[in-house]
Amino acid sequence: MNLKNKIAIITGANKGIGHQCVLKLIEQGAFVYGICRSECTFTHPSYKCLHADVQSFEQMETAFKFVVDTHGQIDILINNAGLGYFGLCEDLSVEDWNSMINTNISGVFYGCKLALPFMKKQSESHIINIASIAGLEGYSQVSGYCATKFAVRGFSDALYKEVREFGVKVTCVYPGSVKTDFFRNSENIKAHDNMLKAEDVADHIVFALMSPANFHSVNLEIRPLKPKG
Repeated sequence: MNLKNKIAIITGANKGIGHQCVLKLIEQGAFVYGICRSECTFTHPSYKCLHADVQSFEQMETAFKFVVDTHGQIDILINNAGLGYFGLCEDLSVEDWNSMINTNISGVFYGCKLALPFMKKQSESHIINIASIAGLEGYSQVSGYCATKFAVRGFSDALYKEVREFGVKVTCVYPGSVKTDFFRNSENIKAHDNMLKAEDVADHIVFALMSPANFHSVNLEIRPLKPKG
């Protein structure tokens, strides 16, 4: 896909992988909408921040309607917003469990549900769902987060088969540990320099978006070569 003048929506666009995707899509000539729960941290002529919580279908619907009313199209959707809480299963609060479910799973579903009616009318479009290597294998004291990312993996695998005949690509991305503030809720894991860099993950996402029309990266697993230094 040639990204020039394409309309992209990125959830969780204020920080980390989401923000790096914003920067790199703008570099390629796209107009980007960031869906953010907190105050905007970035301004650019080719970027607009829309305040919405991905846990709320009504707020997401309002944001997507604004994009479609303005441009009449959605070419790219990057479901990036996500969060994780860590600890033993019996110590995980119901509130934290529900927050992960509503953000990591429902937020992805809401974005796809709202974008697909427009994407399926176009000749070419692409959905990127950010999962995690925690969606490929389980980890001790990460059971809740793993559950949500396994769900994103299954959802994405089924969805690409559902929409491929309409020219819609669905790529599920499985990053290893990325040096961001994701681990702020973990007492045992702290960000360090041997983790992946958000900008490098974003580069691979953009590479997948720019692939030829009949070339489809279904799964993209990215890990640090030497994760422990």
